Order: sequence, then C-alpha cells, then structure tokens
Amino acid sequence: MPYNLISNKYINREISWLSFNERVLQEASDKKVPLLERLRFVGIFSNNMDEFFKVRYAKIQRISEGKFPEKSKFEIRQAKKLLKEITNIAIQQQNKMRYVRRGIFEELKLHDIHLIDERNLNKKQGEFVRDFFINKVSPSLFTIVLNDLPEFPIIKDTSIYLAVKMSKNKISDPTDFAQPIYALVEIPTDSLGRFVVLPKEGKKNYIMLLDDVIRYNLDEIFNIFDYNQIEAHVIKISRDAQFDEDLDRTKSVLDKVSFYVRQRQKGEPVRLIYDDAIAADTLEFLKQKMGFDDLDSLIPGGRIHNHRDFMGFPDLGRKKLLYKQYPALPIKDLSLHGSILKQIKAKDRLLYAPYHNYQYVLKFLREAALDPKVKEIKITIYRLAKNSQIAGALINAAKNGKKVTVQIELRARFDEAHNIKYAEIFKNEGINLVFGLPDIKVHSKVCMIEREEEGKIQRYGFISTGNFNEKTAKIYTDYTLFTADQEIMEDVSKLFDFFDINYKIPKYKHLLVSPHYFRKKIYALINEQVNRAKAGKEAFIRMKMNSLSDRRMIDRLYKASQAGVKIHLIVRGINRLIPGIKGLSENIEAISIVDKFLEHPRLFIFGPEGEEKVFIGSADLMPRNLDRRVEVTTPVYDPEIKKELIDTFNISWNDNVKARIFNELQDNQYKKTEGKPIRSQFATYDYYSDKLKQ
Repeated sequence: MPYNLISNKYINREISWLSFNERVLQEASDKKVPLLERLRFVGIFSNNMDEFFKVRYAKIQRISEGKFPEKSKFEIRQAKKLLKEITNIAIQQQNKMRYVRRGIFEELKLHDIHLIDERNLNKKQGEFVRDFFINKVSPSLFTIVLNDLPEFPIIKDTSIYLAVKMSKNKISDPTDFAQPIYALVEIPTDSLGRFVVLPKEGKKNYIMLLDDVIRYNLDEIFNIFDYNQIEAHVIKISRDAQFDEDLDRTKSVLDKVSFYVRQRQKGEPVRLIYDDAIAADTLEFLKQKMGFDDLDSLIPGGRIHNHRDFMGFPDLGRKKLLYKQYPALPIKDLSLHGSILKQIKAKDRLLYAPYHNYQYVLKFLREAALDPKVKEIKITIYRLAKNSQIAGALINAAKNGKKVTVQIELRARFDEAHNIKYAEIFKNEGINLVFGLPDIKVHSKVCMIEREEEGKIQRYGFISTGNFNEKTAKIYTDYTLFTADQEIMEDVSKLFDFFDINYKIPKYKHLLVSPHYFRKKIYALINEQVNRAKAGKEAFIRMKMNSLSDRRMIDRLYKASQAGVKIHLIVRGINRLIPGIKGLSENIEAISIVDKFLEHPRLFIFGPEGEEKVFIGSADLMPRNLDRRVEVTTPVYDPEIKKELIDTFNISWNDNVKARIFNELQDNQYKKTEGKPIRSQFATYDYYSDKLKQ
C-alpha cells in the first residue's frame, strides 16, 4: 500500500477525493447507465479533476515549495511525495477516462451518432464546416503569434487552446527547417459551445468538436505566413485558485473579492494537460514560456481535452439514451394553491429535492413578496442559478415595500463573480446586503419572514441542506424544512442579528450553529450514545453527508465504536475514516452512493428506533464547516417528518446497486446483499409516490 494512503488511522484526504472521482468514472463505465448519461459522467469526472488541481493540488504544491512557514521540513518532504503519488493516480485515471470515452463513441455509432474530426469529412461536410467557420467561428477567434512577444500571454484555465506550429523546410535540404512559428488559438466555446451538429445524412447524425472545425480551417487563419507544414494540438492549464485573505481591514469584502476575481487568471499554473502527439520542441517551448518546472504536473492526453464540455453533449432528441425523466412530486397535504404560509403554520413540512417540486420554495417567497402583512424577509445566499427565480422573488418583495435583507457570500468558490453581479443587482433594487464576516464564510441555508398577525410578529421560514438554486434542485438531493415553530425561528432571528453585530455571539436554544456550537453539540450527542452502550443499552448513530475529514470528529466516532455504538455512515465524497478495523472501528460501516442525482443532504440521526434525535443542516464534518464557516443545523421535532427522514436514510443504506463500500483499500467495491435489487434514488421516488396514495 502506498505510504500516504493511511496515516495511522486516517485515509489521506487527497487520495480519498481521487477515490471519489473514481466512483464517478465507474458510472461512466457502467453499461447499465444510459449511453449519453455515461458521456456526461465523463464530463463530471473531468470537471471534478479540474477543481481538484486548482484547489487541492495547488495547496499541496504550495506546501512542498515551503510557502507555509508553519510547516515543518518533514511536512514539506511528505508534500513532495504526495504530489508524485496523486499525479500518478491522476494520469492513470485520465488514461482510463480516455479509454471509457472511446468505448462510448464506438457505442454511439450503433445508434447512428458519429463524432467525426477534420480528417474524415466528405466533400459536402467539408463545405458546411468551411462555411460555418467563416460565418460563425472566425469572428470569435483570439489568435496570438508567440515568437516575438516579450511576455507570454495570460491564458485562461477555463479555456482550451490549439498550440499551433508552422514550419518550412529548405528546398536544398528537405530535413532542414527554418525557425518554427508558434501560435495559440483560443477555442471560443463560451460563445459557440463545444459541439457542432453537421447536416444529417440518411439516419446518420454527425457531430464535430469546435476544435476540429478550427483545425480544418487553419489555412484560413494563417494564410499570411510562409509555411509548408502546420500542426495543431490542444492544450489546457489549471491555475492555483486559492483565495489568499487580504488582511487590509480598510478594504470591504466586496473590494477584496473583486480584486481576487481579477487576479485569479494570473494564478500560478499547477497543471498542463497536452496532446501526447504534440512535437517535443513545441511542448518545450510552451513549458518554458508558461513557467512550468519539475514540481508542476504535466499530464499527457489525447486529442480531446476539457471533457467537462461533454456534460452538454447534444442529445439529438434521443431520449432512450438518457435517464427516464420522472415528474417532480407534490408534497403530501401541501398545496401550491392557496396560502402556503397558512399551511406551514398548521404543520411543519419537508421538501426533498429533486423528488419533490421545488416550486414550494418559490411559492413561499412569492407569497411573502405580495402579502401585505409580511414586513420583512431575510435570507442567506451561497450559490444562485444563472437566471435566478429566487433572486426575482426577493427583488419583487423589495418593489412591494418589504424590507429585504440578503446575506450573500461573495467568497463562494468559483461563483465569486456571479455573486458580485447579483449583489450589484440587489443593491440597485434597494435590498439590504450583508457580506458576512471578515474571516468566516457564511455557508448556512436559511430564510425567515416576519408577518404581522393580530398585532404580533409571527415568523415563518425554511432551513435547507442545499443552496437556494432552482437549477441544481433538479439534480442535487437536498432536504428543506418549512416551519413556523416560533422558538426555532427565534434562533434564526438571532443568527441574522449576529451577521449585523458579530462581536456578540448569541446563545441558541435549538439550532446547532458553527463555528461556535456545532462541534460541541455533535460531541455531546455522540457521548450520549457512548453512555448508552456502556450501560448495556442499544446505541446507534446514523449520518449522511458529503464529506467526513475532521480527525477529531473521526476520533470521537472511533471511541463510540469501541464502546459498542453501531454506526452507519453514508458519505458521498471524501471519507478519511476507516471502517471495520478490529479494536478501532469494527462497529462502523460506511458506504458512498453515486448515481443519477448528486447526493447532497446532511442528515444526523442519534439513538435507536423509537428514541431518535434527528437533525438536518448545511454542515459536513470537515474542519472548515465545523470551525471556519457559519453553518446551521436544525433539530426536527415533527414525528412524521422524523420518520420520513429516517425512512429515506434507510432506503439509501439498503442500496445494493449504486452503493460502494468504504474500506482501507479505497477500491470502491459495490455493496452486494441478498434479495431484490434496491437502487435507492429510484426507491426514494417510489416511496414518495406511494405516500401520495395513502
């Protein structure tokens, strides 16, 4: 086993993350998954890998270069070894992904879908591609000749480029070439997309990558140069995306983040991916000009890069090659007709997206925007949809004279520019903006309204495990609790007061709030089960989350296991805990589910059947969520909703189709059990569908 897979009793964080991305690649490889969905999992894998290098790899590289003074020489040496290890794994996964992608392309041919390139166009297709290039592509191109530039241009890590080499051999000696001319052509996928659908021929559909359209027309771009050989190979880079907190207290959060967004494209390059058919001299020229050295990651690949674009591969109307779409269900006994506030006042309600219709969230906000008795709306925003209906409802409320306060987190990674744009829109509409705390991100997902009823203020709200984003609500699984419980809403009100006056830390009666109370409360809940086990009583902990990496929390779970507490963990991504080790964690079992939807809830259940304490919220069990972010987790008191949450956890736990087992080998074995197949995401939909019939 490689040195860094396990350090004593913890899986290495980066290795665990790469193991998660391997599970994504398993979905792309699974022949039972619809063909175009498999291609989209290739895109998800690639997108994940991009973020890994820009964030996690970049941080390890910084450590290896001694850029963190607090790190010891031993830690620096370990970081250097880890860089080599994760680079090797990344190359292996990249090669596997290419093999899987080629297999998918071959299978697509059986369905009359052909991905072709510039080398195999017939005359009619060639004419179409030439015309498309002249009229659509050429006006959008950025082309840079590199040889005589005093500085290498800044190239974007969100784009791919054709690295072009033009050369001419001497007539007297065909093997003697003059100095090559090097150039870069940016592929304008932002404006044109990555895929060009060519005219159909009979039953056959043809699709071409935009990069290959440009390759076919290189002579149109470079006809002013004197060459007799030209070649073009795709390259892409990843840059360090780490946010260095500016300690200048005179600057606003908006100014700091705006500056950071502008500077991000100048971040240190940490990975160069290139076509392995590229000429050696071209690669060496690029490496030197872009400042890559021996510590940087050089990843050879094939002709095609930026596979994340395959998430948008055209389906050509082939619905049979996609997952069957099921209509989002209504919440039982919660109508979208009439007042939703009145219904919530009578009883708490639970929305589980995407199984339930997300329109309930929008209905809540739209009703609040129009209701004359609603005086104020407060909400936290982390990631919004591109054309957000949530934002529209808040703006509508402000136009109707409501006092609207939006706590918007400008430092949401890779959404900074998007959130700055929305902050400017909100400000122009008269919405009160709060930009969070100087050193702590606000990651909580809460909303509260204040309504005047019979001379008193009645509060309503919702607390969620996921972002208020109607687009991702169709593909992320998340719980949202609607409640008019006045004691819980009083705690939410204290939270918003804390955003305004953050030198005063409030005390909460019900909510578990990071960074001040959540860790301590989870410790106490674990200890309750430990004490039960020591007293000979049944003790049980069930948790579902995105990531489990906090070592102190893992140690608490190990101690609970040693005391005899049964622990079931469902962790989608990073999991540093090692289940099933005799004398340490033999009472812990852990699985991961990767399937059609992205598993995103945070659900915590403490206690045996009939005595469960149940919580949902925004926090994973990671150091940043526990200690460096504002997170909100709420208890669930309604007996029916508690049962619903426990039921859906159990459905996931019993998955024997898409569940993988965590073990010390990190080999992503599928969980196999006797009996009928249970695919939890489909079974969950059936569970809610059946509830409507009861």
